[in-house]
Amino acid sequence: MAGRLAEEEPERAYKHARAARRLASRVGVVREAAGVAAYHAGEWAEALAELRAARRLSAGDVSYLPVMVDCERGLGRPERALDLIKSPEAQNLDPMGRVELRIVESGVRRDLGQYDAAVVTLQIPELRDRRLRPWSARLFYAYADALAEAGRKEEASDWFARAAAADRDGETDAAERYAELEGLHIIDTEDGDVEDAGADQAGADQAGAEEAGAEEGDAGDGPEDGGDAVPEGESVPGGVAAAEGAPATGIEFKAADPEVPETPEEDAPDVPAVFLAPKPAEGEQPPHAG
Repeated sequence: MAGRLAEEEPERAYKHARAARRLASRVGVVREAAGVAAYHAGEWAEALAELRAARRLSAGDVSYLPVMVDCERGLGRPERALDLIKSPEAQNLDPMGRVELRIVESGVRRDLGQYDAAVVTLQIPELRDRRLRPWSARLFYAYADALAEAGRKEEASDWFARAAAADRDGETDAAERYAELEGLHIIDTEDGDVEDAGADQAGADQAGAEEAGAEEGDAGDGPEDGGDAVPEGESVPGGVAAAEGAPATGIEFKAADPEVPETPEEDAPDVPAVFLAPKPAEGEQPPHAG
């Protein structure tokens, strides 16, 4: 339960995790869940204590080391955060964990006012990977953010654009940050004002089309209205002869000739054929059957 609610309802998840901890305080998974829930709720000290306990109970699991570093940062202890980053346990992280640790370290460097170091920290091979990875959007965003803090706005704009392209689930505000740096305005297509504006524009377009049609109709009036009539027998645009009652376009549609259904030979009724002998002419004797 705590895991499902951690991001959407962190306070509720934190309460569930504390209740589970009271029932099973010696289970590593429970302490880990309690630590993650406390982290999302902003309870840095409790999160750090729970994750340390989970690591001891889980035979030295280091998967949550980046979260522990971020807790030290949240407690305002950047030096202790750097000590954790440089610890031997950090070498045992998987690729995802190593990228997350670099992202947190970049934030620590910025807290210390080391803006250039924060940028350099994220210049890792994964940053230049041409294939999208699970960490690509977060890494690109963190690098763009570090560039912006270092005053490198043009480069930051480029990397925010890359982050927005990689963030297919919309987990970051990379698109908004890019628009802000470029001086652009993002229009929400679901906004009612935009819909009203679109309706007004559609109405204006329709009115213009009707006005144009009326002008064309005036130009094509008959002789009584001062217009030029099409002489009888001449063709109008489209190659169709003009006729009385033809549409304004000058095109007259005629009904197609009705089709006569053909009866296939195989569908003809199978009846015996009867042949009649011709009548004899006057003065002739009818032939006798031989």
